[in-house]
Parts: sequence; C-alpha cells; structure tokens
Amino acid sequence: MSNDNRPSEQQQDQAVKGIIALILATLLFAAQDAITKHLTDTVPVVQLMFVRYFFFALFALIYASSRTRIRVALRSQWPKLQLLRGLLIAAEMGLFAYCLHFLGIAEMHAIFACFPLIITVLSVPLLGEQVGWRRWLAVSFGFIGTLIIVQPGSGVFSPFALIAVACAFMFALYNLITRKVSRQDSFETSLLYFGLVGFGATSLLAPFFWQTLSGADMLWLLAISIISIFSHLLLIKSLELAPAVILQPFNYFILLWAMIIGFSFYGEVLETTTLTGATLVVGSGVYIARREYIVARAERRRLRKAMYPPET
Repeated sequence: MSNDNRPSEQQQDQAVKGIIALILATLLFAAQDAITKHLTDTVPVVQLMFVRYFFFALFALIYASSRTRIRVALRSQWPKLQLLRGLLIAAEMGLFAYCLHFLGIAEMHAIFACFPLIITVLSVPLLGEQVGWRRWLAVSFGFIGTLIIVQPGSGVFSPFALIAVACAFMFALYNLITRKVSRQDSFETSLLYFGLVGFGATSLLAPFFWQTLSGADMLWLLAISIISIFSHLLLIKSLELAPAVILQPFNYFILLWAMIIGFSFYGEVLETTTLTGATLVVGSGVYIARREYIVARAERRRLRKAMYPPET
C-alpha cells in the first residue's frame, strides 16, 4: 500500500472550490453586518433578531426536511447542550448587533477576530485537547494584539470594545459546544436547534420591543434575512467541499471585507494601532490553524500506519 498522503487533484480542486465558497460567505456576512449597523439606527435589536430568526428557522426546517424527517432531526443526544448552544449564539448575535451601533464594522471584526484564540485556550479544560508550546506562544501574541486594539486604560478606550470581546468569548464557547455535540448529533439537528431556539427566545422578547417599521426598513430586513440564508448555504457548501482545518485561515477574509465595506459606506478608517493589533491577532490565528492542520495530518498518518503496518 502506498504511503503517499498527498491529496489527489480532485481533492485539491474540491478544496479550492470550498475556499472560494467560504470567501464568498465571508463577503455576505460582512454585508449582513453593514445592513445590521444601518438598521440599528431605527429598528430595536430584539425586533431585528426576531425577523432574522423567523426566516432562518424556516430555512432550517426546509433544509433539514430535505435531508431527513424533522422528527428525526430534532432528536438530540445532547438536548440541554443544544438548548444552551442556541441561547448562547442568540445572545451573542444580539450583543454583536448592539455593538455595531457604536463601533465601526471593521473595528468590531478586528476585536472579534480573537475568538479562535479563545477556542484554543478553552479547548484544553472543556474538551481535554492538547495544545503545544508553539500554539500557546501564538495565543499570547494574539491576545497582545487584542489589547493593542482595545487599549484599556487609554483615553480612547471604549466600553463597547469589552462587549465585543465578550461576544468573541461567547462565540468561542458556542463553537466548542458545537464541536462537542457534533460528535453524536447530525448537522441537521444542530442547524434546527440553532434556528428554533433562537426564534423561540426572540419571540418571547419581541413583543416588548416591537414598533411599526417603515417600508425601507422592512425591505432592509428582508434583504438581510435573504443574505443570511445564502451566506449559511455557502458556509455549509464550503464545509462539504473542504475540511474545516483547511478553511479556518480564510475566515479572516471577513475582516478585509469589513474594512472595505466600512470605508465605502461609513467612511471608517482603522487607526494604526488597530491595524497593528489586528495583524497580530490574524497572524496568530492563521498560525494556530496551520499548526492544527499539521497536528491533524500527523495523527492521520499515525493511525494509517497503525491500521496498515509496513510489510516486513
């Protein structure tokens, strides 16, 4: 049996398509945030979230029913964790939208980019994963970059920057819980809980914040809901075409799109300190993703050798 572990041309082609799909998804996510920032001037965040979750829950039901029966998809081996996961991401999305009203799109994403570093740190106590010294060093540099962006104790410090860090922490927890439940629950199950739990939570709060919307706001809400669905479809497709460990570095394209859209529509220009910090954060995240890929590849080789020992 050949020990050549290099990917085939077909696998490489699939990976490239997956990367392109992910980059397009990040563009739509950035556009979605730009619309969210616009809407928070006139629409309560809870009402905005309710409308988005209404359409996303419909999408989740249609997608899950196309793959399996809804009753089957709703069966979870981790129902409490799925509920916690759904509430956590709903709260994170709400806080993220709230922060966008006060911070620039690019500034928000520059801070939020630290979430892969938090995942690396929390994966040790929560999932029992091992992290080598190189990744710990990268995490340290990444957090230094986050401190440079947030600038605690300085005259330009904004308390909303801390809320953005809290959003990154919540999103990291959400990702870790997703990683845990996906060991036994199907993708359709996790998608349904994402949509239905968020819709249920916002349904309870929406009546207290509801207000009459203008025709323009209704069109923007419809647009953001459609963009959200297509961005998630692209994200799903990218994960079908390429392994997550290969895709991870390309998630940072959202910061590039955020900078372009923020400058084009809101006149946002990142300060030198923010750009410096963001470079450290993104560089650390890309290095960690690269190390995780190397570790995963080495583990695959070890298992392959154990299953198919060389002939003596």
